Amino acid sequence: MAFFEQHIHSEPKTFLSKYIFSYDHKVIGKQFLWYGILFLGIGGIMALMIRWTLAFPGQAFPIIGNFLFPETGGVVPPDTYAMLFTMHGTIMIFYAITPILIGAFGNFLIPLQIGARDMVFPLLNMLSFWLAFVSGVILLASLFTPLGAAAGGWTSYPTLSTLIGSPGAGQTLWTLALFILGISSTMGAVNYITTIIVLRAPGMGYFDMPLSVWGLGLTAILNAIFLPVLGAGLLLLIFDRVFGTTFFLAGAAATSGTGDPILFQHVFWIFGHPEVYILILPAWGIVSDLLSFFARKPAFGAKATALAMTSITILSTVVYGHHMYTTQMSPLLTQSFMTLTMTISIPSAIFFANWLGTIWKGSIKFPTPMIFSLGVVFVFGLGGLTGLYLATVTTDLYLHDTYFVVGHFHYTMAASVLLGGYAAVYFWMPKMFGKMLNETLGHIHFWLTFLGLNGVFMGMMIVGYAGMHRRIYNPFVYEFLERLIPMNTFVTYSALLMGVAQFFFVINFVYTIFFKKEKASDNPWEVGTLEWTIPSPAPVYNFKEIPVVKCGPHEFGNPNLTGDRDFQYQTEELV
Repeated sequence: MAFFEQHIHSEPKTFLSKYIFSYDHKVIGKQFLWYGILFLGIGGIMALMIRWTLAFPGQAFPIIGNFLFPETGGVVPPDTYAMLFTMHGTIMIFYAITPILIGAFGNFLIPLQIGARDMVFPLLNMLSFWLAFVSGVILLASLFTPLGAAAGGWTSYPTLSTLIGSPGAGQTLWTLALFILGISSTMGAVNYITTIIVLRAPGMGYFDMPLSVWGLGLTAILNAIFLPVLGAGLLLLIFDRVFGTTFFLAGAAATSGTGDPILFQHVFWIFGHPEVYILILPAWGIVSDLLSFFARKPAFGAKATALAMTSITILSTVVYGHHMYTTQMSPLLTQSFMTLTMTISIPSAIFFANWLGTIWKGSIKFPTPMIFSLGVVFVFGLGGLTGLYLATVTTDLYLHDTYFVVGHFHYTMAASVLLGGYAAVYFWMPKMFGKMLNETLGHIHFWLTFLGLNGVFMGMMIVGYAGMHRRIYNPFVYEFLERLIPMNTFVTYSALLMGVAQFFFVINFVYTIFFKKEKASDNPWEVGTLEWTIPSPAPVYNFKEIPVVKCGPHEFGNPNLTGDRDFQYQTEELV
């Protein structure tokens, strides 16, 4: 451990070494944050275009429709609609949520919260960001290819994603971009895991780490194990598209193909279901910490929460088959996957109950990070419960390709992770930039987002239960779905409300960073984790002296505390 902690970083001297090709984990975290917010905006606009098409079929998309689709008078064409939902899903999962929660906060928080001066492998860290950047450029470039970007769904099943279903270069660039992003994320995962193991401050056992670090560490383990599996599948798909192999091609359409399209689904979902937990584990950890901080009491069952998250991580590796009930899987296998999927709800319920135990009878304060955290408690509870219907074979066969699935996974992945990400941004803003975001704008941002978000995703589950299928350009050509037009219109208005809400965040964020003069105090939230024992924003070297940890991260209300302070720093030892 001591071997890695010999030096204090010197301040970088040039603009390039300070802001562009930086080795500093804090700068790399900020780079990922800006990158993720940019793609969040692009993916959000695509979502609004999808919703507009479903609510107002045949009508021109406002403002930018005529510029983007002059040949149809501003109306989104059917082939572009397929491209939009493919790119929206891809961007939101891999280029918005992943960079913000894992790239930005993984990089920024792990060394600060475990008392380290940087990551173990700073060069690898810098390369992980720039590979992600290259991947993003390739993905955006695919939008400008002659036949447009990928349009085979974000899962890109063969044969939709082979040359038979997607003849243009867009799908090839999509596959290449994700392959490169997988390398970037694997680099980050190796760095996170090694840093947590070897650079923890003296005295810091695993259960003395904040739950945020638990979430980010478990995510890194899943990334390191399963991203190479997805990478292998994507590489074979590139070979099928570029070199004429037939790994995933079969039947008359492939003329001589002896491959197996279902094989890609196995490879994809072996990664794809852990990916759900890869995205949400950091949010769970962050929310577990923030609920304790703002309820001003120790996290209820913190060890049990960490162990429940670990159990979910392990179980997440063996439940992927519930995505494939409709692929004529053996009934013996479906029964096994159903049982395992039901089992994973037990540790989920344990830490959810621990969240409720943390806020029960707490001296709760309601700054913006806390209300976003409470929003996560609500939407994750709702999303988790609706997952039980999809884990059960009999109900899933009816609901599988309907909007019920879209509503469910948006509640668990999009809603929980988005609100958790915003909670993190509002909470660690003073540590990142030395300034506090405006609380009034933060509360407006939360309530408009929360109302819009529930209108969108609850509405999706209602129309899905009524039988509306996913991925259809105009579902209302089917007579039995015509009655769902008003509900789809309501969902779209909710999405517009959610979109408007994000302007309050953007204005708040940009104004605070570039124009606000008032500096935050070193510990504005009055909590005891290690990052709040140093100045805000954190200096280049983080800690002059490596801290020695004496207690856990959620120590509140110790009767031996002096003055009016109700929290205990992790470096303090009180009898």
